[in-house]
Amino acid sequence: MPKDDAKTATGTERDGDAGPNEPPTTGRDLAHAALEAAKAKAKERGAPPGRRRPSIGGGQNPRRRRWSGPGADARDPQPLGRLVSRLVADRGWNESVSGARVFAQWGRLVGEDVAEHAQPVALKDGELTVRASSTAWATQLRLLQGKLLAKIAAGVGNGVVKRMRIQGPTAPSWRKGPRHVPGRGPRDTYG
Repeated sequence: MPKDDAKTATGTERDGDAGPNEPPTTGRDLAHAALEAAKAKAKERGAPPGRRRPSIGGGQNPRRRRWSGPGADARDPQPLGRLVSRLVADRGWNESVSGARVFAQWGRLVGEDVAEHAQPVALKDGELTVRASSTAWATQLRLLQGKLLAKIAAGVGNGVVKRMRIQGPTAPSWRKGPRHVPGRGPRDTYG
């Protein structure tokens, strides 16, 4: 290869721009030729000059401002409660969050005197299981069941708790370990 051809191929020396019939030899000439070809193609389609098409893969909308104005904007800081509410609604967690509110706000929902003697145990399919501290309180809660359901519905929402199952205190279990022998229990205690 002659010395002059090597310099032209690498683009280190230019005697002038490439002619219309000669292929471009430098990067600048290639870019200029590609730009001219794109302009000619756009002119054939009838697109106005200088107008860009929006990019397809996740680019920002060119009509949208890149700064926030004096009005409300979705990009403005949001209160945490609003963000959590939107997250709960989007994920479909409304029922489980409402059920958790029954347990968290039990004292406020039913009153402090009732909450002192009764604790919620489980909430499944709209049925709230409540354990009372004594059989007398279990009976009292059964009598107040309608009022308690109304208070819970007013505090948490309708349909979260549909019915209540009230249990009295449980007797201690003498079963210890995986094996069990049938009988009355320890005879030395209740002899």
